Amino acid sequence: MPSDATAFPAEPLPREAQPEPSAQEAAGQAEVDRAEDSAGPRALAILDLNTASVADLNHLRGGGAIGRAIVAKRPYTSVEQLLSKRVLSRPVYEKIKDQVTVR
Repeated sequence: MPSDATAFPAEPLPREAQPEPSAQEAAGQAEVDRAEDSAGPRALAILDLNTASVADLNHLRGGGAIGRAIVAKRPYTSVEQLLSKRVLSRPVYEKIKDQVTVR
């Protein structure tokens, strides 16, 4: 083996020179693609309204920039107080209510 040889080629092989995936690999990838398409929503972290940071609250799916308003009206004894304390509108509350809790 020459001393200037490397373990990896200097340039990747052109697309037409790359080996085709085996039928088994192609079937496996197709199964992975189907599973990703049929998977439910990703798990969401449940945030405590009394301890979560403004940044975490702003990242709630469907909430927008609501963190400051939530923090300003602390403490909470229930999630429903987001409505009774007039922190959020009902449409925003409906979007985030399953992502928050009060401990």
